Amino acid sequence: MKALVKTGKGVGLVALQEMPEPKPGTGEVLIEVKAAGICGTDLHVKNDRFPYWPPVILGHEFSGEIVALGPGCKYYRTGERVVGEPHTRHCGVCHLCRTGNVQICPEKRSPGWGIHGCMARYLVMPEQLLHRIPKGIDFDTAAVIEPTANTVHDVIERAGIVAGDFVVVIGPGPIGLLAGLTARAAGARHVVMAGAPPDEGLRLDKARDLGFETVMNVARQNLAQTVMDLTGGMGADLVIECSGAPAAIAGTVELARKKGKICAIGLTGGRTVDFPWEKAAFKVLDIHFCMSTSYTSWERAIHLVASGRLPAHEVISHRLPLDAWEQAFADLEAQKALKVILHP
Repeated sequence: MKALVKTGKGVGLVALQEMPEPKPGTGEVLIEVKAAGICGTDLHVKNDRFPYWPPVILGHEFSGEIVALGPGCKYYRTGERVVGEPHTRHCGVCHLCRTGNVQICPEKRSPGWGIHGCMARYLVMPEQLLHRIPKGIDFDTAAVIEPTANTVHDVIERAGIVAGDFVVVIGPGPIGLLAGLTARAAGARHVVMAGAPPDEGLRLDKARDLGFETVMNVARQNLAQTVMDLTGGMGADLVIECSGAPAAIAGTVELARKKGKICAIGLTGGRTVDFPWEKAAFKVLDIHFCMSTSYTSWERAIHLVASGRLPAHEVISHRLPLDAWEQAFADLEAQKALKVILHP
């Protein structure tokens, strides 16, 4: 089968090549991939900035149809439409696994970097990690359930957004936009979407199209002053940091109200952050770090998308054949695309 493969260690070294069709083992299913989303992780693997074990087929955001069952499968049947959690090869016996936190098991090897991923015609997945796609959700939309489950886990489950909260989102990329949509679906009264000059155009225009109450370029407007003006000098109930920029991370403290919350999603790429720790302490802020997804976040994300309350499909900007992967990666790295869906 044709697959997009990270062929070796180093920058680049990604190629479309023939790979053997996988066979499902005990408790596994074979899925024909209908749609595969490109994540920032895929770009990091391409650029040698994320752990990976080559040669490995890229991709972990997918939707598809079950075409074969391995021995011992009990809960799914061929022909069912599914998505799946990328928590494969968690050990099952460490403290994290035993307490239901398989997503951060140190032994986890996820599709797309630890084992073969979804940018191919077929993908093998453990039955225990699957979720059914409801009627009314198409394959392309289903392929963005994974990043949506991330924001549901981060904003609702970890940060504990409350209906009526005033929310600031920093970084209007796909995750930032999904975080804003998640906040709105959870009952936020007002969402500020803040971006930098490179976000002007595609990203901030999409934020405006999605109807967020305040959309701003921080180079043109003072974000902290705007938030204080809109909240009567109190500050935001919840600040969601999705940019990973050290200066933006440090600035979250200024934006949050006393006893407010910071939801840390964006990664810095290894850069050190000069953080105003004492100011955060005197404000008695809750800071929630976030990584990956939980089972419950997948179920919540699926229900929110199926109900129409969280229009995750809106972050999709391009739909392309797998053969067009080079242009897709280039457009994403140049911020000429938001979320690209590849069709293997």
